[in-house]
Amino acid sequence: AEAILEVAAGEGSDIIVMASHGRRGLGRLVLGSQTAEVVSLTEIPVLVVR
Repeated sequence: AEAILEVAAGEGSDIIVMASHGRRGLGRLVLGSQTAEVVSLTEIPVLVVR
């Protein structure tokens, strides 16, 4: 997650696009650990794709 944030900041990114696991049921409520960490640590908008 730290490397993703460093690259995004260094490149002046307007948005970060990441994938989720696409699980169903209760599992769908939880993002992947890297995705969740990026979402929680950045001011840059994050688009999560399933």
